[in-house]
Amino acid sequence: MKRYLFLLALCFAVGADAASLPATVKQSLKQAGIPLSAVAVEVREVGARKPLLSLNAEQSMNPASTMKLLTTYAALDILGPAYTWKTEAWIDGELKDGVLQGNLVLKGYGDPKFTIEQFWLWLAELRARGLREIRGDLVLDRSYFELPPHDPAAFDNDPVRAYNVGPDALLLNFNTLRLRYLPDGDRMNVITEPPLDGIRLDNRLTPQPARGCDGWDDGVVVQPGGDSVVLQGGYPGECGEREHNLSVMPHTRYIEAVFRALWKELGGTLHGKQREGIASAKAQLYSTHRSEPLSSVIRDINKFSNNVMARQLFLTLGANGGASIERSTQAVSGWLSMRQLDFPELVLENGAGLSRKERISAAHLAQLLQHAAAHPLSAELQSSLPILGVDGSMKKRMKESRAASHAHLKTGTLEGVKTIAGYVRSQGREWVVVLFINHPRAKHGQAAQDALIEWVYEQR
Repeated sequence: MKRYLFLLALCFAVGADAASLPATVKQSLKQAGIPLSAVAVEVREVGARKPLLSLNAEQSMNPASTMKLLTTYAALDILGPAYTWKTEAWIDGELKDGVLQGNLVLKGYGDPKFTIEQFWLWLAELRARGLREIRGDLVLDRSYFELPPHDPAAFDNDPVRAYNVGPDALLLNFNTLRLRYLPDGDRMNVITEPPLDGIRLDNRLTPQPARGCDGWDDGVVVQPGGDSVVLQGGYPGECGEREHNLSVMPHTRYIEAVFRALWKELGGTLHGKQREGIASAKAQLYSTHRSEPLSSVIRDINKFSNNVMARQLFLTLGANGGASIERSTQAVSGWLSMRQLDFPELVLENGAGLSRKERISAAHLAQLLQHAAAHPLSAELQSSLPILGVDGSMKKRMKESRAASHAHLKTGTLEGVKTIAGYVRSQGREWVVVLFINHPRAKHGQAAQDALIEWVYEQR
């Protein structure tokens, strides 16, 4: 009986909240064909005990990339903003007069942003230390991450997309190849970055008429296979120079191809093959590369919604001699409990939000943002979020609105999911804003999100 009365009261509460939803938001949702039952909203002033606005806020929903707010805030609190990742180079054999009679072992610890530029500088350092010729193998030690095999096609059957790259203890340059398309009359030149030794680009693209340039790459088909990448289909030359980043080979083959190209450029030679393994007991640590600090890494994760970086960070949270999804899930749960944040509906899969399984309620994500606003490192988290109408994933959004530059907001988008969460400042007041849409027509819900931001900004 008590449970019945509680549910009845909850129904009345939801009805009252729906009635208080701003008219502009309700109208936008109606025009988009999205029912209120598919929407969850929570708006509250920072520091306030009660929300200004709440609709279906206790409902467990898919947050898409707004889940990165949980991962990055937990990382700031657990690891600290100055935390860095290491990557080690081990000499497994005798090094004399620049010649290594043995193997060079590269061991990764999950650096989320080990770029080509950083890799080149590190290899240049190895050369400066005296290593020139490697007569053994290039051994890749990826053992720090204990993960099941990753299927890049599992999420949406588009395995070459950069967002589908799986985490890796020895992740290099997000495991992506940048393809730059350079129209030249009836010809279509394509250049690749970074250089890949032993990989052939087979360009079979032909010119095609433009049907608008928003989907300029719709006619481009990229087919990786072995040691070649085949480009087929048509490219609209009227769209000018364009580029995109794709993942076209396994992590180990990618690292080998980049290493051989850069090592050769630096005057070095590698006689052996690439293989996975670990350093022997007799190996000696030769050099350690340190990553950018966490405070810099979370800016890329949140401002540009980088999924593979978020996954790397999530795995780091539970690392203790090794990293796994289970350990990280337990680490986040333990951290929430320690901070007296009880989120029983929370479901974690990768911490990035690129998931059909992950769940959290709008009320609890708002509670997390409230908690973060009172944290000594709150400025670090907020500065990592896209600024409305200025940068990141919000750069082109609401540029003409009076709210532009007055909000730090993280967006999330999946098929059937459209979300937004963050902070809005107005008249010396700061508000936590969360809006989730889980519905087949969710992609049409942006106007409703914008209307809510405008409404919050106008609060006095």
